[in-house]
Amino acid sequence: MKRILIQFRARLDDQLRPQGLTTAQMQVLFTVRTLPGSSGAQIARACYITPQTTQMLLKHLEKSGFIVRGKDPVNDRILTARITATGEELAEAVEKKSRALQQELWQGITDSELGSLNTLLERCLGNLGGSFDEAAVQ
Repeated sequence: MKRILIQFRARLDDQLRPQGLTTAQMQVLFTVRTLPGSSGAQIARACYITPQTTQMLLKHLEKSGFIVRGKDPVNDRILTARITATGEELAEAVEKKSRALQQELWQGITDSELGSLNTLLERCLGNLGGSFDEAAVQ
């Protein structure tokens, strides 16, 4: 599974590189899109990365005009992030590229086979005490 993920990410990075972006930056952008108004700490938890890494990625996204940051309305010491129209356009373009890559990945695999694989992986995750959470996957 890890080798597939590494290869997928490498291919996606190749597609993002001309725009000066990485999959890590896109993961943060998609999280900001899904959880508008989130703090850096909330984004870090959702992306399973350190707060320091999150801040670095957020600064790049802000500098590039893909997000805006502002003070939290309740606690002005907390910076929140929201996606911009430019960021939304980028997210949509990347989703399109990602879908094409996913289609390539699953080529020749039936829906039944994919369902069986999902069932097995969910069981493996359950064996380790975890649960499948759609929001955690994004």
